[in-house]
Amino acid sequence: MRMKKKLLFMIAVLMAMTAEAQVTPMVLGENHAMVKLNQGKRYLLLPVQEKEEIAAIAVVDGTNELVKRLNVKLAVDKVDYFVPLEIHSPLLDITFHGDRRTTGAIKDFVCWKEMRYADEFDVTNRERFRPLYHHTPQYGWMNDPNGMFYKDGVWHLYYQFNPYGSMWENMTWGHSTSRDLLHWQAQPMALEADWLGSIFSGSCITKGNEVVAFYTSAGHHQTQSMATSTDGGLTFKKFEGNPVVTSDKPDFRDPNVFWYEGTKRWIMILAVGQEMQIYSSKDLKDWQYESAFGQEYGCHGGVWECPDLFPLNSQRSTLRSALPLRSAKNSPLGSAASLCEEPSTKWVLLCNINPGGPFGGSATQYFVGQFDGHKFTCESMPKVTKWMDYGKDHYATVSFYNAPDNRRVVLAWMSCWQYANQVPTMQFRSANSIPRDLGLFNYGEETYVSVVPSVEMLAARGEKVKKLTEACEVVIDLKGSTDVELSNAKGEKVIMRYDAQKQTFSMDRTKSGDVSFSEAFSCVTEAPTYGTIKQLRLFIDRCSIEVFDSEGKMAMTNLVFPSLPYNDIKVTNKAKVIIYPYNL
Repeated sequence: MRMKKKLLFMIAVLMAMTAEAQVTPMVLGENHAMVKLNQGKRYLLLPVQEKEEIAAIAVVDGTNELVKRLNVKLAVDKVDYFVPLEIHSPLLDITFHGDRRTTGAIKDFVCWKEMRYADEFDVTNRERFRPLYHHTPQYGWMNDPNGMFYKDGVWHLYYQFNPYGSMWENMTWGHSTSRDLLHWQAQPMALEADWLGSIFSGSCITKGNEVVAFYTSAGHHQTQSMATSTDGGLTFKKFEGNPVVTSDKPDFRDPNVFWYEGTKRWIMILAVGQEMQIYSSKDLKDWQYESAFGQEYGCHGGVWECPDLFPLNSQRSTLRSALPLRSAKNSPLGSAASLCEEPSTKWVLLCNINPGGPFGGSATQYFVGQFDGHKFTCESMPKVTKWMDYGKDHYATVSFYNAPDNRRVVLAWMSCWQYANQVPTMQFRSANSIPRDLGLFNYGEETYVSVVPSVEMLAARGEKVKKLTEACEVVIDLKGSTDVELSNAKGEKVIMRYDAQKQTFSMDRTKSGDVSFSEAFSCVTEAPTYGTIKQLRLFIDRCSIEVFDSEGKMAMTNLVFPSLPYNDIKVTNKAKVIIYPYNL
């Protein structure tokens, strides 16, 4: 009898918990409902089904004023995952945009049964493709890195973030911080949408104790706004005079701001259609148009986005071989740039483009020249196009403001707009590339940007091992043309080929694993090597392969989705292989 009473009590408790978890909608029409929220818990967990159409959710306060709008793919008949909505208001007004003739009656949608209240949201990793040493959001969608800066020993990374689903929507600025560019700590959201629009890409500068953010407000039109932080970039107050820069152009976005000592003015460079526009200001509030760059220069296969403009040391001698990497552990970069003679200053303008990349989709091109505080002048002929990375999955490259030791450190979004919403993850989508340091080198009559893994990556190395691990660095000393094959027990493989005669490097991922989610994913990418490659560095991390010539003359980034980690490596032409596992 005592056991029976105990069992009945447990059933009653479970029934009460279930009843509390469910939300009872007020159905107002075939596609319209409202939900009154209990205020005792921190979150309402919203069930998401990715194949469904977006439901528009208005969050309404106690005086019937609109707090914010969300677009969420609320589950109709199946739950893929949950996303948290912090409860600060008592009412949700929900409009579904799907076809009710195929989805059924609104009262029967599974979202009402699965919505639940909670004080915590579980961000424990449930994805086998989540990288181990690349930055990722804890959950939700991420694209462009934004507003990156270094201050008081901390690297700050903001990023385009959808906290209400793992596909592009609801653009805000997420925020993560790191002391070593390897271990990242998630911070609260930094900027959320307002009446001027969603929060698109931008930059941050440091000015005394303040951090000042510039970003695109993407509403009916794209305008530029400003916000300030007095707590080191954790929280921001939006400027009451927003917007600070406007235009009648439809694509007008991604402000990147820096100080130019020559004119004692702040400089803002913006992506405007298929050109970059430059503005200047004395006080960060009133901006004056200076010039434009881009007409007929470089690639124009798509919209120009995410500009960056900065000086780098250039060398007047031809690029020579770098110090052997293993003896360069204590050097600033271990790159060729430190060995070249007669440094001078040149300016680099980064221009991310979508579509129009060398193998379709999105990519980062750049221009080398001079900047006088008013205009950028490219030193190459207009039709010359230079790419920073020759893979499919390297986009929205921008640099950290105020990086130490006069370094120019960049991160990229490690995906491609052709299939970014379809890659086979759901808890989160997208990672950033490993951090990279930029320099310049000369080849022939042109000056190019050199790209090397940031020195911080050396600190992640474990003791040498003989077999590949799912997260590792592979150093390969070459003796001429070489084939490199990564494979697993399922027969999935990635084939890389260095052709010393043609001076090219290629990567074939057509048999790398799951390539079924997009026709654009299966491909072979190829890069010029601008001379001889003596050593390759491969960074493998569950779903990505990043390859560098150790002198910085070539970089290639590609995603892969093998059913099992690659555990075998084969090389030709007596190449020497060293494998360092990463155990973060």
